[in-house]
Amino acid sequence: MTPESVHYKRIVVKLGTSVLTGGARQLDRARMVELTRQCAELYHQGHDIIVCSSGAIAAGRAHLGFPKLPPTIVSKQLFAAVGQIRIMLMWEHFFDIYGIRVGQILLTRADVENRQRYLNARDTFSALLEHRIVPVVNENDAVATEEIKVGDNDNLSALVATLCSAELLLILTDQPGLFTADPRVDPAAQLIPEVHRIDEVLRAQAGGTSTGLGVGGMVTKLSAANMARHAGIDVVIAAGQEPNVILRAARGEAVGTRFVALESRPESRKRWILAGPKPVGIVVVDDGAMKALCERGRSLLPAGIVEIEGKFERGDTVTIIDQQRHELARGLTAYGSSDLRQIAGAKSHEIAERLGYTYGDEAIHRNNLVILAD
Repeated sequence: MTPESVHYKRIVVKLGTSVLTGGARQLDRARMVELTRQCAELYHQGHDIIVCSSGAIAAGRAHLGFPKLPPTIVSKQLFAAVGQIRIMLMWEHFFDIYGIRVGQILLTRADVENRQRYLNARDTFSALLEHRIVPVVNENDAVATEEIKVGDNDNLSALVATLCSAELLLILTDQPGLFTADPRVDPAAQLIPEVHRIDEVLRAQAGGTSTGLGVGGMVTKLSAANMARHAGIDVVIAAGQEPNVILRAARGEAVGTRFVALESRPESRKRWILAGPKPVGIVVVDDGAMKALCERGRSLLPAGIVEIEGKFERGDTVTIIDQQRHELARGLTAYGSSDLRQIAGAKSHEIAERLGYTYGDEAIHRNNLVILAD
């Protein structure tokens, strides 16, 4: 991939806590200004820039003088409530140096699980970008509970990139990229420059967080990269302290680890399936169904279903796996779990006989499916 062959119009830049603090206990203003400078240069070249910023809890803790509070969710929400104001004021000030206005968006998973709220959030991003306002995004940690949290800003940034139809997701961290082993313990570890396939071997090579400041390690970054690339988005994981890393990644230069997007960009509904509701059940399929889904682009029929796990209703999002427990796809089911257990393995014409009614021949229609297997 050459710089001349790449032009990313819309870029999501995810900035981890370790990047914003430089490993210290509080935010590094000089580093934040430098990151802002790079974003501003791209902005003035005509790119759309979305910043997904961590650091609210660290900012709040520092502003309050590092009080010794119990390590509870409430304490984190307290720090986030104070820190979200502080970090947003900083971003507003730093971008204002370059004549750029910013707007804050706080998200929880509940904002994207519902299709209408997802579309509302998408419209908000579109309006900000249309008026050349840089969205600064964070999870709403001050009020989010475990049930509605995305959980980490890596996956939040992938969700935002999918929501905004971005072309590049740049995840900046304290590591140069993904390695063949943990470079902190294995001096022979090699940087992986480009990834075309995410498999179990690659997942095993991802390590954990080391700073204690953030919640996302390389495992969460790999999860985020997988979501984004299936939404047709290139992903780069790179070190935030690398000189001009944002500019170089945007030009397609070899920096960090690049995860190449799948060729096709799914339509809006399928991007919502990827970014929106968390799967609430599992559908296990046989080899014939796996090939029909992954190789021939077919719908999932009841005949190919081997087992149902969990309890869910018609229209819920479920994960489809093979009998070796590999995730194949995600989709909106046409039947609830109790119905699917009754018609698993059945021919389509037998559905009405077993249930007394039918919602159609397909357990999950191909229009409501997103294939995740490489």
